[in-house]
Amino acid sequence: MELNKQRPQPSEALDKIVFNLPERAAPLTTESLWAERVGANLYRLRNVPFYLYGVSEQDIVRAEEIDGQLLVSAIVDRGGHSTYRIFLPEQTSEEQFSHDWVPLHELGCTYERATRRLIAIDVPPHADVYAVYEALELGEKGRRWEFEEGHCGHPLRDSPTRRPNA
Repeated sequence: MELNKQRPQPSEALDKIVFNLPERAAPLTTESLWAERVGANLYRLRNVPFYLYGVSEQDIVRAEEIDGQLLVSAIVDRGGHSTYRIFLPEQTSEEQFSHDWVPLHELGCTYERATRRLIAIDVPPHADVYAVYEALELGEKGRRWEFEEGHCGHPLRDSPTRRPNA
């Protein structure tokens, strides 16, 4: 059973777009993501960010070509996805991770790996983000991983309705 999402293939006519990272991400200065062109200077993100905060897969961004790179200048619309990251302990085996991943997979999540230890998780709009968060907390309490939230694109309980591009 394949539990992780495959990265988009270049044959899908996708473009690499570049985000500048904040200084706290040093030594990294940029992160590039695959995106599909959806309009003049508008791109839909097609993979999960590993280092960025405040964006998720399927968000639409504005990007301008500068020095041969498509540099992101704004978030135009939200796709309703959320992004989390898990950091595995050094000793975690592939077998152990596959076992620990099952509850998140059953909730509809997919993932992409930056390294053996850094994993970016996509939570699609139909998934119960509260159940996902609970599963992530359970994994952290069990010392299977540490986690962080990169962006929550799901509507939250007891909060005013958010506009999609807010």
